[in-house]
Amino acid sequence: MGALRSIRTAVWGAPAATKAERKLIQKIDIFILTSCCLQYWVNYLDRANLNSAYVSGMKEDLDMVGNDLNVINTIFWCGYFVGQIPNNIAMQYVRPRYWMPFCILAWGLLTLGTGFVHSKQAIMGLRFVQALFEGSTFVGTHYLLGSWYKDPELGKRTGIFTSSGLAGTFFSGLLQGSIYSSLNGNSGLSGWRWMFVIDFLITIPIAVFVYIFFPDTPQTTKAFYLTEDEKKLAVTRLDTPATEHGHGTVDRTIFKRVLGSWEIYGLCFIWTMGSNCEMFSSNAILSLYLKWTKDYSVELVNYMPMAVSAVGIVCTIVLGWYSDFTRRSWHVGVLTSCTAIITGAIMLNPPNDVARMFALYLNGIQYSNQTVMFAWANRLIIDDAPKRSIVLAAMNTVAVMFYTFWSISFYAADQAPKWRRGSIAMMVSGSCMMLGVFVVRYLEAKTLRERARVRPVEGVVEGVDPVFSMEKGDSKGGVEAAVHDVK
Repeated sequence: MGALRSIRTAVWGAPAATKAERKLIQKIDIFILTSCCLQYWVNYLDRANLNSAYVSGMKEDLDMVGNDLNVINTIFWCGYFVGQIPNNIAMQYVRPRYWMPFCILAWGLLTLGTGFVHSKQAIMGLRFVQALFEGSTFVGTHYLLGSWYKDPELGKRTGIFTSSGLAGTFFSGLLQGSIYSSLNGNSGLSGWRWMFVIDFLITIPIAVFVYIFFPDTPQTTKAFYLTEDEKKLAVTRLDTPATEHGHGTVDRTIFKRVLGSWEIYGLCFIWTMGSNCEMFSSNAILSLYLKWTKDYSVELVNYMPMAVSAVGIVCTIVLGWYSDFTRRSWHVGVLTSCTAIITGAIMLNPPNDVARMFALYLNGIQYSNQTVMFAWANRLIIDDAPKRSIVLAAMNTVAVMFYTFWSISFYAADQAPKWRRGSIAMMVSGSCMMLGVFVVRYLEAKTLRERARVRPVEGVVEGVDPVFSMEKGDSKGGVEAAVHDVK
């Protein structure tokens, strides 16, 4: 039993000190984490299906040429850019239990409509509006996870959440390959059209699930499965520093609190560079390359890129766990910066097809940036909910702003098979991210020391904020570990 407990602690973290808190965390994991993961899974499924459809007959059916696919994706990211911050602000006023299912239902209907278009212009319009609603999921969920989980619990859950999106991309390839084999031509619909129909049918029950079970935030929850004592514990257990800027306090000082802080600039920079490092994977470069060679069947063109998502899932979970266990998120940032530079260097002049494939599969590790960088941001701004909500949304909004031109400039479909400009851009992005990670790490340590001087708390060692300690059920040990990290 002792060995099993040690393994459980290493993998999932130390159990809560009381039976009541352990029971509460179980319920949070079952209902909140499941709701978030299902939502993000179907979000990515409905998003990734366009790339799968493109290599499965849509290109030919709609007479798409050159960089048409990249133009459509750019329009999608424009809508995503517009939608993120308004969606996060909306959840300060509208209960997430209502807002999130509404957005899921809306993008599900638009996904269905995409299956019946007859021009690429129609897809452009539908994808823009779809992105407005999909913008609620990623940054909104990071905000909500940060509202329910303690710092030592957050990285692992964030890793699982992010991996669920990658599972959507993984499943999209599997689904499209299977649909093409079994439904292509049924009822007069091409296989790629059936994919959008089936995705819609999968989306609706998930919207219903989220509506029934998502409990809003600890301060506003009315969840039927939480007792009154558990609702109070959900608030008090977080040990969030007492400030005037609690949940829902979006007042005239918010712009000063956000724009006057280093966090928004540093975090936006490192995540923008981090998302640029995903470009080989997020632009389906492997799928485009396989289609360009004309050496593979439609089924294999869909199945082979699934391994990129598999690499992303494994690395996201492992590196999210590492970040949680060590409290050193910046280590992961340095690692992914290095792998981005390596993949870019190989793709710039691959000696053979094996090296090219290796680089494209290796790039899947970049997906782990999502987990670690957003968990890091949640920890840094834990004491100001509206500011945290806006900064998290701004991080992805700025990154998406780059998506609107970065993809079409460096990773367009008509640049196959070398993507030379993209390889150079990958190396530059990795180098810039590494520099940004070191700067944010320095500012984080400086902020912790200043907070400890301004807001002394009993038992806190100089230079350490207890909010950021490596709490493992023993506050003394957590503080000592955090001191070591700061030093």
